[in-house]
Amino acid sequence: MTEEVQLVMDEFKGANEKSVAHLVSELEKIRAGKATPSMLDSVTVDYYGAPTPIAQVANINTMDARTLTVQPWERNILDEVAKGIINANLGLAPQNNGEMLIINVPALTEERRRELVKKSKAEGENAKVAIRNNRKEAMDMMKDLKNDGLSEDIVKVGEAKIQDLTNSFVSKVDELIELKEVDIMKV
Repeated sequence: MTEEVQLVMDEFKGANEKSVAHLVSELEKIRAGKATPSMLDSVTVDYYGAPTPIAQVANINTMDARTLTVQPWERNILDEVAKGIINANLGLAPQNNGEMLIINVPALTEERRRELVKKSKAEGENAKVAIRNNRKEAMDMMKDLKNDGLSEDIVKVGEAKIQDLTNSFVSKVDELIELKEVDIMKV
């Protein structure tokens, strides 16, 4: 395989790894019933006039499978942190005890679990679309190499490898979605 073909393959692989990493981060945001600190990753707090991620102004821990604790580094921003959690529209109601916020994560209903499964499948489809778009770009690059004088046999081998990589990334996405579905539906 020539250097140009290897370059196309490396770029294609890198783009697909980014797509899978994005899927993983999106799936982490989908709550599966257990309380995890990553549930609050999307929360921003008005910290002295600047919107700041909650992780930069407070420690977030789990007390048990259904309870999160948020302890701001400065006690005077407790109300701002609570407001940020409420405004994030996560369906969580923080309770202020004067030192920290205690968040009870409600149990999921069967209907809500099904909605979350649909949402995770939609995220999986978005990842597959990104992978297919990456494949199209890689195939177009291979055609350009062929037009620039690369032998047809080398281009065919490169295209076959691109398709194999595409299939492996799509099966990886399916695997991640299946694991998330099992996690969501587990009571």
